Amino acid sequence: MDATIKSIRPNKPSDRQPESRPAELDPAEFLAAAVRADQPRPARAEAEAAVKTLLAYIGENTDREGLLDTPRRVVEAFDELYQGYHQCPAEVLDRTFGETAGYDDFVLVRDIEFTSQCEHHMMPFYGKAHIAYTPVERVVGLSKLARLTDIFARRLQTQEHLTAQIAAAIDEILKPRGVAVLIEAEHTCMSVRGVAKHGASTFTSRYTGMFRDNPAEQARFLSMVRGLTR
Repeated sequence: MDATIKSIRPNKPSDRQPESRPAELDPAEFLAAAVRADQPRPARAEAEAAVKTLLAYIGENTDREGLLDTPRRVVEAFDELYQGYHQCPAEVLDRTFGETAGYDDFVLVRDIEFTSQCEHHMMPFYGKAHIAYTPVERVVGLSKLARLTDIFARRLQTQEHLTAQIAAAIDEILKPRGVAVLIEAEHTCMSVRGVAKHGASTFTSRYTGMFRDNPAEQARFLSMVRGLTR
């Protein structure tokens, strides 16, 4: 993961009319943990029993030596893979810094590697997120953008929803002049099953503020991402 702070201002702003603002997300999707402390959940033993049932469904002998601890291991893996349900995005972006010497261009963090799980098949998709925002007086620690990405990625997701949540959280919590998020990923639900097209990449993007309203700023963002990663 690399971080870049760079100023390449165009000589003339675009005269193109601003595009319509994308539909807003429910703030509950990006401001707080997805699971409340008082939310009813099955017991761990019930979760392990469910895994054992699935093993029996595919035709396995759940009593053989190699599978005796598999239900426990799978539940432990779920605790790790889906820890984002219990983490609060707002807390990650809560601390900011004001010593910016009047910096007024965007901050880009590129190549944030992530792994998430497709909510349709519960199979992994993985890739890189590129995130930029234009601060107003205060900036957030660069590692916080990577942590924010992990919080949302460690939930059942679609790539489109993941992209929108990251952008919405930064936009709402930091209130910058604009946010740009580009995600590129490979989905195992289409590379190892179904059409089985290994190596196919999916790109999604979300822009707010100056990145949404000014195509020149979008172009600068994309140029920097592509120039640095290709």
